[in-house]
Amino acid sequence: MLQRICALVAILCLPFFAFSQNAVIYGTVQDEHGKPIELVNIAIEGTSFGTMSKPDGTYRLDIPANQRHTLVFSNVSFEVEKRHINLLNNQQLKIDIHLKKRANTLTEFVKKDDRVRYEAGAIQIESKKANELPSTIGGIEGILKTFVGSHNELTSQYTVRGGNYDENLVYVNDFEIYRPFLVRSGQQEGLSFVNADLVSNVNFSVGGFQARYGDKMSSVLDVTYKRPKSFRGSAMLSLLGANIHVEGATKNEKLTYLVGLRQKSNQYLLQAQPTKGVYNPSFTDIQALINYRVNKKWEIELIGNYARNRFSFIPQEQTTSFGVINQAYQLRIFYNGSEIDQFDSRFGGISATYRPNEKLKLKFLASGFQTNERETYDISGEYLLGELETDLGKQNFGQIKTYLGTGIVHNYARNYLKVNVGNLAHRGSLDVGKHFISWGIDANFTSISDKLLEWERRDSAGYTQPYYNDSVVMKKLYHSSANFNYTRLSGFVQDNFRLNDSLDLTISAGVRFNYSFLNDEMVVSPRLQLAYKPRWKRDIVFKAAAGLYAQPAFYREMRDLNGNVNTQLLAQKSAHYVLGYDYNFKMYQRPFKLTGELYYKKLWDLVPYEYDNVRIRYFGKNDAIGYAYGGELRLYGDLVKNATSWLSIGVMKTMEDITDDKIILKNKAGADSTTIYPGYVPRPTDQRFMLGMYFEDYLPRNKNLKAHINMMYATGLPFGPPNGNRYDDTLRLPDYKRVDIGFSALLLDGDRKERPSHSFFRNLHSVWLSLEVFNLLGIQNTLSYSWIQDQTTNKTYAVPNRLTSRLLNVKLIINF
Repeated sequence: MLQRICALVAILCLPFFAFSQNAVIYGTVQDEHGKPIELVNIAIEGTSFGTMSKPDGTYRLDIPANQRHTLVFSNVSFEVEKRHINLLNNQQLKIDIHLKKRANTLTEFVKKDDRVRYEAGAIQIESKKANELPSTIGGIEGILKTFVGSHNELTSQYTVRGGNYDENLVYVNDFEIYRPFLVRSGQQEGLSFVNADLVSNVNFSVGGFQARYGDKMSSVLDVTYKRPKSFRGSAMLSLLGANIHVEGATKNEKLTYLVGLRQKSNQYLLQAQPTKGVYNPSFTDIQALINYRVNKKWEIELIGNYARNRFSFIPQEQTTSFGVINQAYQLRIFYNGSEIDQFDSRFGGISATYRPNEKLKLKFLASGFQTNERETYDISGEYLLGELETDLGKQNFGQIKTYLGTGIVHNYARNYLKVNVGNLAHRGSLDVGKHFISWGIDANFTSISDKLLEWERRDSAGYTQPYYNDSVVMKKLYHSSANFNYTRLSGFVQDNFRLNDSLDLTISAGVRFNYSFLNDEMVVSPRLQLAYKPRWKRDIVFKAAAGLYAQPAFYREMRDLNGNVNTQLLAQKSAHYVLGYDYNFKMYQRPFKLTGELYYKKLWDLVPYEYDNVRIRYFGKNDAIGYAYGGELRLYGDLVKNATSWLSIGVMKTMEDITDDKIILKNKAGADSTTIYPGYVPRPTDQRFMLGMYFEDYLPRNKNLKAHINMMYATGLPFGPPNGNRYDDTLRLPDYKRVDIGFSALLLDGDRKERPSHSFFRNLHSVWLSLEVFNLLGIQNTLSYSWIQDQTTNKTYAVPNRLTSRLLNVKLIINF
């Protein structure tokens, strides 16, 4: 009995002996400007050890020694900071922390603009997931596509609520960003401007956005780059390319810098396409951001980017089988020729911010963008079209049993484009009690130099298509040139305010103007947003927005299908109406967010267009009206503890009516007999339903082994024969279905000081190794159709152009 009592006492005292070996951490907690912060919670994650900072920002905490801990610094008004530590017995370590002010603190909504909760159309984006999401394009755009849908995994472009690629605004640190113009297909497309390694914050609005944003009709991607406090970096290497970035600051944090270098070569990915050949893509970009705080009032920022994109392609052959189970066809094409494309762009910007006091902020910006693009190809393809044997009992099952026709398709282009865009801008804001007033004005100078020569010749059974007895006519012919300059002025004024403290109703009211010297068009766009948070036990916010949106014509919209430029083209216009809610709740003791929105968009002065892969060809005149309406639901949360996932569901319908479109029927004598007006037809982006999902999980006993699933489903887009008649686009592409999965393992983590001083790994924070499977289910998605006509039978066959098949990718990420 005595022995048992002694053993029990020893066991009870064991924790006290274990914790008697202590270490000490101490230091100071300050904000971004070096001011001390009190009441910051400093705690050991997963334990009861903790303390709070004093009014002078200092703290001291005793912790168990010889154990690995995660130290967490948190305060409701600041972003959370974590440090990994492992101290020896009686060791003392000083850790000074600078916390970054939260941009979405509810008590500072009017001043800081909590977009996710209080702004209609805003979507929550976790930029840190950019390197975890299994995607062929990766980056921020890879995340966006899970929310708005996609039909092409080769491009970073996206469509939002019935708009097209050209209707999306992109800002980086208040500078507007442009994309290449001549890119025809996703395989030519290089890197998007936004470098995910440099990103600090992402705001994405899918409609009904505020007056401070313009002038586009669909969405705004507002990106803020990091403001580093110490030297850090990362490197990524995969079968699709490589990235590296470094960031740092001086000791007094007056000077900070970001530098990112990316190299993409999707040669490995393109080999999975049906068209076989020699692909040689090379896309490189380098960008830098330097910020210098002159004093407490003045701050200067420089941003620069250079992108060098090269794409060369020597096609060899293509085999495509299509049809149904009892009537199948096969098209074989043997190519001769090559394609060489060059897209070089440069961007530079400088801004100066002046804060005479805490309430007034004045920012002055100047930027320049230049792109030099060359698209040259001369490719002929000799095709053989046949019907396949579908009888399982025949020996030649799956082989061509009947040859339907042969022919040649010859494509040629010599397209050259130079664009220069200069911008001078001012942004300002003033805090006046319950009102937060902001304003801005821009002067935009654009220079265009364009040469277009592009044609397609078709031959079937020795006859040129279309066939004429007395002449040879190309199937397509574009030949034009244009050189002109123009200037635009735009500006806005906006007030964010709360009516009173008892009624939690916030209002954003503003107006925007745009004037074009090219066609003397003046557009005024008032916009209004409301957000109301009732005093319920449930944490819910109701939102509404209404406003006018105009998109002044850029060069792409001015050029019609034949290459002619209409400089008198008016701005396309729309009216947005949005109703939504944002609901925060807990389930399984984990945080979740559910958002929903209904929207309606009225459209007028539209410029009709058609898709050529990812290139948009406009009709060059304002002769259409239209509408778009739908609803969206999004669920965010930890389906698995400490692993954020999300689900996005959307339904939408968008139609347009080309006002001068008509069909004239003739009688037997050849005279006009009946005129039919087609009315409303589906727009090229009429995506009726989409579902996007990202799911993250890990092994229960080892959180360092994770799995990531990226799933996309979207109904097919409308299409029709390539005759330039929009009313014929009544067919639908097959639904887009794709699942990408990734598995990642943490190879190195923890306190670097534990590693030997001479070890290379002492300089590394973490190392991740990932294996990704693109198109896990091996689904053959269709991007578009090629129309093949057999002159002997006068039949036309729609042959699908398919996207990539299943593919493996290995990725290594090193953080230092």
